[in-house]
Amino acid sequence: MPYLTVRPLEGCRGVRAAGEIGLATHMIWERALEQAVREGEAVYYLELSEVTFVDVAGAGALAAAAGRLGDGRRLVVRRPPPTLRRVLETFWPDLSTIEVSVS
Repeated sequence: MPYLTVRPLEGCRGVRAAGEIGLATHMIWERALEQAVREGEAVYYLELSEVTFVDVAGAGALAAAAGRLGDGRRLVVRRPPPTLRRVLETFWPDLSTIEVSVS
């Protein structure tokens, strides 16, 4: 059974996700993104180094959340799976509110 855990990051505003972002875990992912939008922080981190899979709907939810951020705000996506990076570059190449960090 696919799983997704989301817990607060230490030392900065954001969350660390682990598992898969797909049909079975979409609601968990949506709640985490909604929290990121509500927080109101200028920079909000999504640590995804322990995420093994993100479906297109999960990528779309991320792009939609980034689109709801106010001026000057951004989501920093740390170490996402390579497929997520490619999907974002392909479908949302001009989305300036998402910064992908691979280090």
